[in-house]
Amino acid sequence: MATRAADLLGVVHARPGVTRAEATRVVGMGTGAAAEVVARLVHDRLLGETPAPPSGSRGRPTTLLAAHPQGPLVLAAEITHAAWRVRAVELGGGVLAAEQGEHGSTTWESVRAEVAAAAQALRRSYDGRVRALGVAVPGPVSAALRADAVSLGWRDVDLRRLWPEAPVLVAGNDATLAAAAESRRGAAADASVVLHLRVEAGLGGAVVDHGVPLSGATGAAGEFGHMPFGDPAVACPCGAAGCWGTAVDGTALARLLGRTAPRDHVAYARRLIRGAVPGSPERDAVEAVAAALGRGTAGLVNGIDADVVTLAGLGVDLLDAAPRELGAAYRAGLMAYRRQSPPPLVPAALGEDGPVVGAADQAWASLVSTLA
Repeated sequence: MATRAADLLGVVHARPGVTRAEATRVVGMGTGAAAEVVARLVHDRLLGETPAPPSGSRGRPTTLLAAHPQGPLVLAAEITHAAWRVRAVELGGGVLAAEQGEHGSTTWESVRAEVAAAAQALRRSYDGRVRALGVAVPGPVSAALRADAVSLGWRDVDLRRLWPEAPVLVAGNDATLAAAAESRRGAAADASVVLHLRVEAGLGGAVVDHGVPLSGATGAAGEFGHMPFGDPAVACPCGAAGCWGTAVDGTALARLLGRTAPRDHVAYARRLIRGAVPGSPERDAVEAVAAALGRGTAGLVNGIDADVVTLAGLGVDLLDAAPRELGAAYRAGLMAYRRQSPPPLVPAALGEDGPVVGAADQAWASLVSTLA
């Protein structure tokens, strides 16, 4: 019974407002068992139940299932190259409150202190209701919840220190979590194999195969920005040379223009892409970087056999600003038989919220089995 109760909570998280009849059908419970399980979950404040609007059909009226107004919550934290945010999230993904800020310093101790303080403030606001923490970071995360983040200068930091006493603490790469969220509730919800690419302070991504992100042997899969699709003469902060990420980010734009990239080269790239006018050197640089993104994407599609590609971060800016150049390079790089019906390149529906939504989803997925 506990397994079915957890499964039912999982369905409600994925589809808040689902009818009890539909939720129990998905889980595979009979009417009597469903009534018993739902009643227990409502009594324990794990689930909310309200009457469904009249449907006009015959039979016993059903109810709608969603978060209980006094139910458990998770915290979802996202750390980027320049800022952080923490959300309190109920079952179903509703955001009840949030804290955010910019890094005073990018050292692990400084960022850890800021995020931990925000998480503690939210826990105090919802005394006793916060049961888990999910964290998205811009780099690989091991099974032991230790992370590297080149853009922040982090090496082997212990993410458990964000909330040492957390009943449940999960963490993952930001692009991987965003990819999973896009496949569940975003632009790739109907796809079988998804390639997600996120360009920020570097390029990351993930492959989601029938709803499951491929994490790799050590949890470091999806570091597509470190594939050697770039200029071999350009060194990457990761220690390699010719990384694809160095050909598609703000440093690439600055290099093409003979400039020094500022510290926040993501904001720099966004301003330059949006302000580039036709015929200008800036426009030429934008088109060159867009083409580099298209070529590399084609190589991944050839190897992975994705049926859709979702783009996030600066990838969306480049797609909007130079769709012809990006698309032409993408199609030219595809194997001939794929050009007849190339997998579409689409903006991520969750936009900048992808990683934090994914962190909340992962936290809830781990929490529900402990609740029911």
